[in-house]
Amino acid sequence: MGSALPIADPAPRSGLLPEGVTADPATPFGVYLHVPFCRVRCGYCDFNTYTATELRGARQDTYADTLIQEITMSAPILAAAGPLRPAQTVFIGGGTPTLLPAEDLGHMLGAVRGTFGVTADAEVTVEANPDTVTDDLAQRLREDGVTRLSIGMQSSVPHVLAALDRTHDPRNIATAVAAAKRAGLAVSLDLIYGAPGESLADWQHSVQTALALEPDHISAYALIVEDGTKLARQIRRGEVPAPDDDLQADMYEFVDDALAEAGYAWYEISNWAKTAQNRSRHNLSYWTGADWWGYGPGAHSHVGGVRWWNVKHPAAYAALLAQGASPGAGREHLSVEAQRTEAILLRSRIADGLDIAFLTAAQRTHVAALIADGLVEPAPALRGRIVLTRRGRLLADTVVHALTDRSDTPR
Repeated sequence: MGSALPIADPAPRSGLLPEGVTADPATPFGVYLHVPFCRVRCGYCDFNTYTATELRGARQDTYADTLIQEITMSAPILAAAGPLRPAQTVFIGGGTPTLLPAEDLGHMLGAVRGTFGVTADAEVTVEANPDTVTDDLAQRLREDGVTRLSIGMQSSVPHVLAALDRTHDPRNIATAVAAAKRAGLAVSLDLIYGAPGESLADWQHSVQTALALEPDHISAYALIVEDGTKLARQIRRGEVPAPDDDLQADMYEFVDDALAEAGYAWYEISNWAKTAQNRSRHNLSYWTGADWWGYGPGAHSHVGGVRWWNVKHPAAYAALLAQGASPGAGREHLSVEAQRTEAILLRSRIADGLDIAFLTAAQRTHVAALIADGLVEPAPALRGRIVLTRRGRLLADTVVHALTDRSDTPR
């Protein structure tokens, strides 16, 4: 969730979806709850987060109650578009959700459950900083229905964490994982590679440290320099080097090999799981075009081909809800062509692949060249699905560009 909001039509203060928009009852429905608080702002982070000095009157201690107002407001809006669906996934992200008391997280989850219901097998994830995870927290989250903890490990090397402005103690990663496992929670570890000063050996140490903890799921993201961040300013001033594309490619190949050897399978470019059941169902819902409502400042939502997003600052968010108004800032109603383009962009990222039926006849003519270039697996393509090779994963933008060339789109 980047900090810059898109430019689009204003969202109505009623929050109502455009006339005629309906939600398919068969489409999975998920919930995202955004907690925008952090103790420190990491230099690379472009997410909509706020430290204590940036809150400008917004209150962390009443945040859960404020977000629940949006949950309550959303129910009749969704009911107008079709039958309310129970949430199949719930994801509490941030920021650092575990900066809130466990009671507040449970209160928000209770509101989702009371408003929409959650399926019996729902995946309920909470993101956590390793320093905040204790046995008491993990057990309380489990009692409140959480099934999965996503721990922001990023690296196990102190100088790499320092380059990222991460303040957690790397020794607490193992402590957090152990606490989560004792509580019966599935565990995901998030890693970042390509930080200033990080060597291939540093990265290999972090990956091996993560594997030794035997998590159910690992995410490994290449560091991206976002405009407006501290890291972007440091690079512009020549204080630190920009990420090296070739080194990042070597790092990706290493983690892919190491995880495969340890029994993990890739299911999205930056995500690996021990089994299909350990995949992040919530994130898969984004990549496969499901419906979800994102609650909280700056959160994005998608229902029935309509996408919208909330005002960014927690104070503005709270003020609008206090007035009984929707906190929406803008929205767009995606055309059929835009939805097809997004499907190509997102579904081509996953191991299950993209159905070639999403492509126009002209776009399909590019598939043979992509296979010849070693970017697309030939066998799945013969069965009607586009699945990226590892080289294709490294050059995913090239694949998407070829498959969405507007000059080949029928007029």
